[in-house]
Amino acid sequence: MSESLPPIPVESIASRIFLVRGQKVMLDSDLAELYGVETRSLLQAVRRNSHRFPPDFVFQVNEDEWKSLRSQIVTSKGRGGRRYLPFVFTEHGAIMAATVLNSPLAVEMSVFVVRSFVKLREMLSTHKELARKIEDLERKLEVHDEAIIGLFEAIRQLMEPPAEERKQIGFTKEP
Repeated sequence: MSESLPPIPVESIASRIFLVRGQKVMLDSDLAELYGVETRSLLQAVRRNSHRFPPDFVFQVNEDEWKSLRSQIVTSKGRGGRRYLPFVFTEHGAIMAATVLNSPLAVEMSVFVVRSFVKLREMLSTHKELARKIEDLERKLEVHDEAIIGLFEAIRQLMEPPAEERKQIGFTKEP
């Protein structure tokens, strides 16, 4: 095998991972670029090995999904006017694509792609855990807030000067 590639920052690959249909995916053109092949070559390899690519590995986006993806892609990557809707690859699809391309670069790059998907998964789980902890704190604060408000109300009542007893005017009957 040729000499090893320098490590690619996970963030550079993670920035190419998008959420479509509730799944983290990469565009066919991004994956092809990472694997050092043309997009049409990648898709041709996928078509030749279609039995290895079930719908949860690779699927073609619809028009609405493509519009949403284009709005997520901040910088132009030279995709220009595509004549067809792109295909997207899930983590498993990206690994399978590396195996059907069978090039040393694709196999080596698949390691970086997998690490990126894993890093993204870890980041999402960390955010979910943090969100849960914040919700727990908010609930506790609400309970404490009510207790503190009650405490202040009791202190205010204690601070009010006692009402002086008035002497009755007029005649009273002594016991």
